[in-house]
Amino acid sequence: MRNILLYISYDGTDFCGWQKQLKHKNGVVVSTVRTVQEEIEKVLTKIHKQPIEIQGSGRTDSGVHAKAQAANFFSPIDTISIKNYISALNSLLPKDIRVMDVEEKNQDFNARFSAVSRTYKYFMHCGNPLATDMRYVWPIHHYPNVEVLNQMASCLRGEIDCTTFASVRDQSLSKHRYLYNAKFYMEGEKLVFEIKANAFLWKMVRSITGSLIYFEQKGYDAAYFEHILKSQNRLNAGPTAPSTGLFLWNIDYTGERIHP
Repeated sequence: MRNILLYISYDGTDFCGWQKQLKHKNGVVVSTVRTVQEEIEKVLTKIHKQPIEIQGSGRTDSGVHAKAQAANFFSPIDTISIKNYISALNSLLPKDIRVMDVEEKNQDFNARFSAVSRTYKYFMHCGNPLATDMRYVWPIHHYPNVEVLNQMASCLRGEIDCTTFASVRDQSLSKHRYLYNAKFYMEGEKLVFEIKANAFLWKMVRSITGSLIYFEQKGYDAAYFEHILKSQNRLNAGPTAPSTGLFLWNIDYTGERIHP
């Protein structure tokens, strides 16, 4: 059995997130919505002529995109060269999912549990976005003070209790996460928020993004944001940013994995 790692990009607009959602109907297990995981598993099952399940590096919510989601699966076939999986999968996958690269890993590798860090990027448009951009940005229609935003974002370093920015429906046993960095920068008329951590809570990145933009608009500073962060109270967070501008940008498997 070969353990194969896929790097996958997708347009999340027409998906109800990464993770397949199944239920029993008349004694039969059926899918309830369209998900990225299920679409890939259907193609892998067709290629292998037997059920194949994949393990993603993490879940993305409905409408969230990916530049480089990672997922692994075990293949009983050794006659397909590793790189040929790219063309084989892309020829059968829907156009809003593309396999970008593939690697063979050792048997104990797991796309989720072997990951050292995840990086997300959130794209906002400060001006008047093109129609072709609307699926991939949050139009905020103003130019925030990037220096103030970065002063607030500088509080997001090291091991942090992220309860303030966790969804009330998040079922994680611990709300502690290790954040490597968080920063804002401009790309033309687009404002980009980039954040890297060992892992993220459900809707955490969207909550942080929306809160930072809201607090900057209200004239708050880094001291206020740090107070909100340390309050560990979800009611103190600002509005949650929409899913349209969020991309899972990179999964890193090099270095030491930190478990806060």
